[in-house]
Amino acid sequence: MANTRCGISAKQLQRELGVTYKTAWRMFTQIRSLMNEQQDKMSGTVEVDESYFGGKSNNIGRSLKDKTAVFGIVERDNGQVMTKIVPNVKARTLLPILWKQVPIDINTKVYTDELGSYNLVAKLGYTHEHVEHVAKEYARGIVHTNTIEGFWSLVKRGIDGTRHAVSPKYLQDYLDEYGFRYNHRKSEISMFELLLNRVFSLATTKVKVERL
Repeated sequence: MANTRCGISAKQLQRELGVTYKTAWRMFTQIRSLMNEQQDKMSGTVEVDESYFGGKSNNIGRSLKDKTAVFGIVERDNGQVMTKIVPNVKARTLLPILWKQVPIDINTKVYTDELGSYNLVAKLGYTHEHVEHVAKEYARGIVHTNTIEGFWSLVKRGIDGTRHAVSPKYLQDYLDEYGFRYNHRKSEISMFELLLNRVFSLATTKVKVERL
């Protein structure tokens, strides 16, 4: 789960360890919970984009009610990503998340697509440019959202290939899992060691609380 690019399924865990599916699922859930981490504030050049997961239709139109909307931000310099399930992609929903994650600074550049919700990004104080996907424009020099879109593709390929489907109830957990691997892909410490350190930290904290 820590080292594979697209993750593994609970069924695969069940087969490899020879345990019941219930046991594999519990292990799977506990390990995945360790991959949920608070992201540091972002700066510099950031890409912002929305995507949709789930649903039975192949049409990814924004109006489909059976899909779950997800908002994502990538910081290019450090290669960090954060994602959050959102009830809709309206400006009043997305912009507060952007404002909280990316402090306003004249040196911060925000690149988006042409979604109308991003029209107010510049008025918040950011330097904002966008590409027109509708007009088949996917990059204009360094102005593009290819990095965050690449992350969406990675997650969707992983879900389709190893899990086939994820319910909205657990989608954020899976997004956190993929985000963890993406954010630590260049770390000097292996992801396996990072998870073990978190287990140790949680266990130490629990002992201290029990002593109190």
